[in-house]
Amino acid sequence: MKNKIRELTDRNKGISNAEQERKYQEYVRGWVEYFRLADMKEFLKTMDKWARRRIRAIYWKQWKRVRARYRILRKLKLEHWQAIKLANSRCGHWRMAEMLNTVITKSIIANLGYTSMLDYYLTVCEN
Repeated sequence: MKNKIRELTDRNKGISNAEQERKYQEYVRGWVEYFRLADMKEFLKTMDKWARRRIRAIYWKQWKRVRARYRILRKLKLEHWQAIKLANSRCGHWRMAEMLNTVITKSIIANLGYTSMLDYYLTVCEN
């Protein structure tokens, strides 16, 4: 599963965000539907955390310039000094994805179209 999500969330693929979201959702829904009888809440919780970090890394890489990063971070309601500090950071994509955990929250990622594996699993198991 992890390798397939790595393929789907590859930062160098050159496909649109909408296409990437669609493929990700199809895979997650299919995987959860197939394994819904298993008890995997803790596994899906850790996979969700890891997948959200990958998604944050994708978006950080797309914001190539410092000016664009600053503008978007300000739109996400970050203070001026914090936005400058993050936008000018020289850390890599994976490390910055961890730092953006408080800025790009679960709800923002859900609004982007990425389904939470755990939430989907819980809705499938209830029915």
